Amino acid sequence: MSGIMAEMDEARRPSGELTVRTIAMPADTNANGDIFGGWVMSQMDQAGGIAAVERSQGRAVTVAVNAMTFIRPVRVGDVLCVYTRIDRVGRSSMKIEVEAWARRFRTQLREQVTEATFTFVAIDDEGRPRAIAPI
Repeated sequence: MSGIMAEMDEARRPSGELTVRTIAMPADTNANGDIFGGWVMSQMDQAGGIAAVERSQGRAVTVAVNAMTFIRPVRVGDVLCVYTRIDRVGRSSMKIEVEAWARRFRTQLREQVTEATFTFVAIDDEGRPRAIAPI
């Protein structure tokens, strides 16, 4: 990674609220020693789900992931910090912006590793869409 990119990340702050924070472990790696993108996506889905449940005040399910962009790899020992920001709320659906940042192992360097827009739908006990109460 170039020094310019590192400086840009250091100057930029994550957008949204810290929702999930976890450490990348050896069991989560591919053959190259990088953390599986699917593991990162799972952490992002969990964070988005937490934000969706809190906003909708009940059950919510993931229905779409749009424009997921992997920027940098996550490595064993990195602390993955996932931030969420509710972008739009409809009658029963929510678009939630999710960013994942890595605090690199044994350093204070923080770099954005991926971002995506997740869409969740609030559901009732029978699994049918339900209205989300206004704030």
